[in-house]
Amino acid sequence: MRFSAFISVLRSFGPVIIGVSLGFTLSLLSLSWTEEACHLDSSEVVSFGQDGQLKGARKPNSISIINDVESEEDFEPRIVPYMQVQQNPPKKVFRSKYVSSELGMRERLVVGVLTSKNTINTLGVAVNRTISHHLDNVIFFTGLRNRKVLHGMFVVSHGDERLIWNMFQNIKYILDHYVNDYDWFYLVQDDTYIEADRIRSLVDHLSMDRELYMGSPEQFIGGETEGRYCFGGFGYLLSRSLLLRLEPFMENCRNDIVSARPDEWLGRCLIDYTNTSCVSEHEGLQYHHYKLKKNSDPSKERNEQFNKALTVHPVSDPEQMYQLHRYFTELELQKTYDEIAKLQAEIKNVSLVAFEGNRSAQWPIGIAPPFEPKSRFEVLKWEYFTEEEIYSCADGSPKCELIGVDRLDVADVIEVAVRELNKKYEPVLQLRKQQLINGYRRFDPTRGMEYTLDLKLEVVNQKGYSHSITKRVHLVRPLSRIEIIPMPYVTEATRVHIIIPLTLQDRSYVNHFLEVFASHAFETNDNVVLTFLFIYDPVEAQQVNQNDIFASVKTQINAYEHKYPKVKIPWISVKTEAPSQIKFMDIISKKHPVDTLFFLANVNTNTNTEFLNRCRMNSINNWQVFFPIHFQDYKPDVAYHNQQLPVTVDLIKDAGHFDRRSYEEACFYNSDYMTTRTRMVADVQENEDLLETLDIFEMFVKYSDLHVFRAVEPALHQKYIYQTCNPRLSEDIYHRCVQSNLEGLGSRSQLAMLLFEQEQGNRT
Repeated sequence: MRFSAFISVLRSFGPVIIGVSLGFTLSLLSLSWTEEACHLDSSEVVSFGQDGQLKGARKPNSISIINDVESEEDFEPRIVPYMQVQQNPPKKVFRSKYVSSELGMRERLVVGVLTSKNTINTLGVAVNRTISHHLDNVIFFTGLRNRKVLHGMFVVSHGDERLIWNMFQNIKYILDHYVNDYDWFYLVQDDTYIEADRIRSLVDHLSMDRELYMGSPEQFIGGETEGRYCFGGFGYLLSRSLLLRLEPFMENCRNDIVSARPDEWLGRCLIDYTNTSCVSEHEGLQYHHYKLKKNSDPSKERNEQFNKALTVHPVSDPEQMYQLHRYFTELELQKTYDEIAKLQAEIKNVSLVAFEGNRSAQWPIGIAPPFEPKSRFEVLKWEYFTEEEIYSCADGSPKCELIGVDRLDVADVIEVAVRELNKKYEPVLQLRKQQLINGYRRFDPTRGMEYTLDLKLEVVNQKGYSHSITKRVHLVRPLSRIEIIPMPYVTEATRVHIIIPLTLQDRSYVNHFLEVFASHAFETNDNVVLTFLFIYDPVEAQQVNQNDIFASVKTQINAYEHKYPKVKIPWISVKTEAPSQIKFMDIISKKHPVDTLFFLANVNTNTNTEFLNRCRMNSINNWQVFFPIHFQDYKPDVAYHNQQLPVTVDLIKDAGHFDRRSYEEACFYNSDYMTTRTRMVADVQENEDLLETLDIFEMFVKYSDLHVFRAVEPALHQKYIYQTCNPRLSEDIYHRCVQSNLEGLGSRSQLAMLLFEQEQGNRT
């Protein structure tokens, strides 16, 4: 019994005992069994500290011995002083502004046109108009410059009419200014028509490292010199590597070579010092040219050599130059149409073996597929129209007259539809339009304007029999290639001078205007200057010392200047019987520099920093003026009939509208105003009332070449106010003012509800 109890206890504690025993055994085995003496020999000394304790914890076999090489001083820390290493300043790495400069990439072509004082205003201008928009860099070389400065032409004058001297100066100018930036140089006379696209295509297929002198080869006079020169009448192409090789010998050419013709002189120079002769063919590329007969009509030249020509010479007058340009432009346009038709046929053939068969080729072939809406909110709206009316109007009306560009657009689409139908069915059938039954159009942002027309057509067969049919056609006016128009540089740091005209009726709005303006401009230290224009009539002006109608406004201005010491609010007093924007600006313009940016506003206009920045960005000196369209609240009694007025008004259709009839706000530079105002002088002398009947918007539209930019401006907000329309203004401006008052009352639905309630009240 006892034995069994012992066995049970052993079973429970046995593993623990065995584990502890095994652990002690393994730890004893891991110790070193080297014996060391426990006593100290006379040669062994234990190191003690001053307090009698051992210096640090040491193992029994690590007690320091006097005979050791290292003493206890080795255990003391050593302080190594930090010596700053003198470093040379890093070399500044020069990085090019453009990637092309760093990679050594150059432009392809510079064209030099050889002209003269007598022909630069005729043939020179014609050459510039026909090639300048196709080629990036065109230079006109002449001996003596004409006094008249030619707009859009870069003219280099050498000050001498000697032909050989001018040719030497032309090559030297190219070597000094362009040889490091361009690969090819093309020289041609101004009595030569140049097919610019073909010249550029030829250069694109030539290797830039070739020493090439290419043109129309001619034999030298007398035939003594070996080789040939390029005739200057048809132009010639010079490579960069050839000019660099010629550069050291230019002075020798000028002093040693005698010739009567500049093109022959250049040819002799190239042959003598570079051993390069003129060629008309290089690596399979031909330099085609055509000699035009005297008094010939370019439209009647139908031979293949003429159609392939890169240059045509001689051209007698600018009219003939423009005729040649029209002919070759139509020729290239037809080639483009043929290539498009060929590509469309290839796409159609390939689509037959596609997974979806012929359905994979979208109509029209080569045009982006229609926009696919992701939800009902993205569905594009179709507009219904006839030849006289359209059922989608900008002002929200259900129907309005089809006028202006919309009418021209519809007429053009119908004409194209009938013409394409005749191309398809002629000569078997001939179709004539009788009537447009239905018309639909929509703008697809991915492809362009789409049209669906139901046409009533008269069909006439070859025997002369006719009858009427109805045909539905689909057309697409595709979006053309998008071009980024370069704009002058503008900045948001420009100071804006805000002009606020005030009359007797505007005094009550000044307090609210100053309160809002101070929070957005004075407290934020925005770069603006506020100027008030006090407008007195003759009676008010006489009583200004006794009873100044703007005394309270001037007191408010002084209070704000005292509150904001850095702010100055100037004012200008004007006496007039008929207030006019142009007359006011004449006075203000004289008191400011020409580079001043004006914002002409209304006392009811609430401005902020967001809008002022857009005023700075959209007003470009000598380029563009900006007329924003403000958001105006509806009349509170109409918009919030039987409702509580909101604290703040949101920009929603039931609260107000963008007043397209108003042209009161304007951003423009003083220099643009002065230039436009100067152009009015002759008309003002004939009609003195012109200054009172026109506003500034009409002035810029009629008398300036500036771009008048007009757009809705959500940051420009106006409270509702009934405008007093000046009957002395022109009929159009007066009508605009009346319409603005009527449209500003409320939305159509709000006005309809008021009329409905009024009728219901009258019935009861």
